Amino acid sequence: MLAGTGSDVGKSLLAAGLCRIFLQDGYAPAPFKAQNMALNSYATLDGLEIGRAQAVQAEAAGIPCCTDMNPLLLKPSGERTSQVVLNGKPIGNRDAYEYFCREGREELRREVHRAFDRLSKRYNPIVLEGAGSISELNLRESDIVNMSMARYADAKVILVADIDRGGVFASAYGSIMLQREDDRKRIAGIIINKFRGDIRLFESGISMMEDICGVPVLGVVPYMTDIHIEEEDSMSLSMKAIGDNGCGKVKIAVVLLKHLSNFTDFDMLERNPMVRLFYTDVPADLENADIVILPGSKSTLSDLYYLRKSGMAQAICNAYGNGKRVFGICGGYQMMGMEVCDPDSVEGEISVLPGLGLLPVRTVIGREKITRQVHFCFLGGDMVNDGYEIHAGDTVPTGDYMPMNRLEDGSNDGCVVDENCMGTYIHGILDNKEIVDYLIRPYIGNSDISDLPNYREYKEQQYNLLAERMREYVNIPRLYEIMGGNHD
Repeated sequence: MLAGTGSDVGKSLLAAGLCRIFLQDGYAPAPFKAQNMALNSYATLDGLEIGRAQAVQAEAAGIPCCTDMNPLLLKPSGERTSQVVLNGKPIGNRDAYEYFCREGREELRREVHRAFDRLSKRYNPIVLEGAGSISELNLRESDIVNMSMARYADAKVILVADIDRGGVFASAYGSIMLQREDDRKRIAGIIINKFRGDIRLFESGISMMEDICGVPVLGVVPYMTDIHIEEEDSMSLSMKAIGDNGCGKVKIAVVLLKHLSNFTDFDMLERNPMVRLFYTDVPADLENADIVILPGSKSTLSDLYYLRKSGMAQAICNAYGNGKRVFGICGGYQMMGMEVCDPDSVEGEISVLPGLGLLPVRTVIGREKITRQVHFCFLGGDMVNDGYEIHAGDTVPTGDYMPMNRLEDGSNDGCVVDENCMGTYIHGILDNKEIVDYLIRPYIGNSDISDLPNYREYKEQQYNLLAERMREYVNIPRLYEIMGGNHD
């Protein structure tokens, strides 16, 4: 298990790297995180929902993702409330106090353990990931993802400490010393992550860390800014470009919603050398954009209300009126329609709001969630593209209607008014070269985009590069010894 001294210390990335290393070394690894809290989720082949991080780790392990890799997913829908997704299906909303203190907690623990048991019968080794900090003493009795899960799995624990945020000695030592004695014995090593500068300057620090903590330091990993692996949640979003403060041939503004979900939809665009992509909630920033994208949202009505209150709604409409392209994905697609209704209060207290009026569609939010992977053809073409849907809501036309995509089952998706105004339910649509080409072609003139990498090939390169870098900075042979075997 990779456990952390805190949130966002790099556990997910290192777990993906280990999955790829074990795959390269001839094993059949799989990732596992008992409980994940994130707005970035993914649809499995059987139409269920898991955290995006475990889907990425499964990809690094070379296997299809499944809900047993992340049996419990919490999707924040407010300051204190989250939708609870168990074994890929939503079972309701819970506030934080109710979730951690309710009597049904033990049933969730049993479900998590059953998922691990099923997974461990199919794969070996299992790369477990903890959540946040392992030293939250007030949550120890209700813990189902950190040391209690390590005990159940009889896993050796490697503590990941983030040196970039400062206080690495205190955070590592404190995280170990605050454990119960039996749990403390499970911690078999430390990985110091996100080091900046010359690692040789920390050589004496390694000895000091081992002396005070009583466990070996398995590696000091540099801040790997040149490796691009899809990130887990909105903490990573805060590190992305906010506001139009750079240059690029095609300027793409992603509207920064309060409940923005699945921002990994834009990872490939960010890597495109012809694109300057930025996130913004400032209306004036849209005046400088060529393309405006409304992303997915966990709370469509709440974010739609925010757009109207902040002036962003009018700015988006003005952008379209001024000849800019406006492209909506999932919740953003719903907002672009004539009206969004929530008669059953699925999202909250707002029952209905007028949309932006850009698309001739109307959406009714429902309790049933559609979760599936899809193959589709774009704008009547023959090329087959891939993506996935995760949404609650039925969107129907209110006037003349042209769909954007034709799905493999013959049904339609999305809506197109003209080449500058369209929306879709399909996440991952911008991972497909055909759609990106269509969006940016008018702004790049005669530039050649044929040499841009295929996204799947690009991700494989990144997983291999991550594994190579981890082998360089982490003592992998020692890790194999800790796991109970030797590997040459």
